[in-house]
Amino acid sequence: MTDAIALVPAGIDTYRQPVVYMHEDCHICRAEGFAAQTRVRIDLRDRWVIATLNVVARGEWLAVDKAALSASAWSAIRAQHGDLARFSHPEPAISSSRVRAKAYGERLTEQDFASIIRDTLDHRLTDLDLAAFITACAGERLDDVETVGLTRAMQAAGETLDWGGRTVLDKHCVGGLPGNRTTPLVVAIVAAAGEMIPKTSSRAITSPAGTADTMEVMAPVTLDERALRRVVEAEGGCVIWGGALNLSPADNHFIRIERPLDFDSNGQLVASVLSKKAAAGSTHVLIDIPVGATAKVRSAKAAEVLMKRFLQVGEAIGLRLALHLSDGSAPVGRGIGPALEAADVLAVLRRAAGAPNDLRARALTLAGKLLDLVPDGAPGIGRARAETLLDSGAAEAKFLAICAAQGGFTEPELAPHRIEISALSDGVISSIDNRVIARVAKLAGAPRQKVAGVRLTARVGDRVSKGQPLYEIHSATPGEANWARSYAERHPDVFVIAEESR
Repeated sequence: MTDAIALVPAGIDTYRQPVVYMHEDCHICRAEGFAAQTRVRIDLRDRWVIATLNVVARGEWLAVDKAALSASAWSAIRAQHGDLARFSHPEPAISSSRVRAKAYGERLTEQDFASIIRDTLDHRLTDLDLAAFITACAGERLDDVETVGLTRAMQAAGETLDWGGRTVLDKHCVGGLPGNRTTPLVVAIVAAAGEMIPKTSSRAITSPAGTADTMEVMAPVTLDERALRRVVEAEGGCVIWGGALNLSPADNHFIRIERPLDFDSNGQLVASVLSKKAAAGSTHVLIDIPVGATAKVRSAKAAEVLMKRFLQVGEAIGLRLALHLSDGSAPVGRGIGPALEAADVLAVLRRAAGAPNDLRARALTLAGKLLDLVPDGAPGIGRARAETLLDSGAAEAKFLAICAAQGGFTEPELAPHRIEISALSDGVISSIDNRVIARVAKLAGAPRQKVAGVRLTARVGDRVSKGQPLYEIHSATPGEANWARSYAERHPDVFVIAEESR
């Protein structure tokens, strides 16, 4: 253990990866033989973190007798400016051998997964270690038994909410479909029916909006467990960001590595989803699987394999699951981006003229299937019950009550900069590329800028004329609007317009 050195905040967001910055002439670097990318243990009072070292070779922003911490490292040890911390080489990660074993094709046990997850949360494994683990588990390299073991280990690493033996409903969509913001609607309908649905949701990682991003436009979503319970006990449901809770905490670390690698793995997907559902205390869960050529699940065969894995793991960990295959061929609703999707949700709840019928229909179907899962209920009448609750205004009233309980309702705002993208020919819209239109929305600033995104003015099956608007780009700044327009103009085939047969 070295002499202490003062800490300063680097002011750099490295997401969930703790990073420490030290000057190449720092006496600690020389004494300990630290070099760029060295793993370093930092001890401050009774707290510690393992961080990756970046060496500052030149410049005056960091003094030789200071160590700068990234935002995640600073938060992890709850440092204060000028705190004196000690630096040392950490003990090697015990689970590294299990990562290598999986890379060479060995089957891992639940204890093996638990060891890997423990070292992941302690930042003992490097990003290269995690990339090796994710790669070794990709495709179908996790069998059913391993998937159950990984799911249980992921859940056990964090907290599990206990709702006293009550029936707790939940739903999840595997994703890949822009604008498919059914969750706030389903929660409002199910809670209005008197059922319990404490929904924890994620923020976007690579999409234009996550459920938490959209909900945050209308109400606060960063609630701790105490506030979560207060809202649910009062209103029966909530829609909050799960990141403020310690539920399956390793999942976010895995996702950080999975996204850039762009690997598809049924085992990892199922473990990610069901570990969080079990940790949230859910008892009955509906899984929505959109299937389409440009969705995450691209074929009926792929959906069948995924469904089988969900059912097997759900049964093994004690969850009652229902699975629903939905149309994933095109975006849902009109809006893509937090505020635009929030506007669609409110239009459906308010039974407004022009509210997107596809979003309404999907929400009613999912809410109905969830209500049919309730023990001792009358099966087969869930959708009709959901429709009554929506059409009567009961769902709208419940949604506003949930928003109030979470901290207050806010109307979505409109973006100050809007650009129309028009059809280049006459014909009928035969398809919309989910991935390309989502990319346009992200370049416009979504989800970072809540008002940014895309608003569709034409849908699949519509007849359009050359020059007719197909969609609007919404941005908070003119630069982002022009950037998104430039990309859109280079990808005119995002809307496929077929000539009408004569």
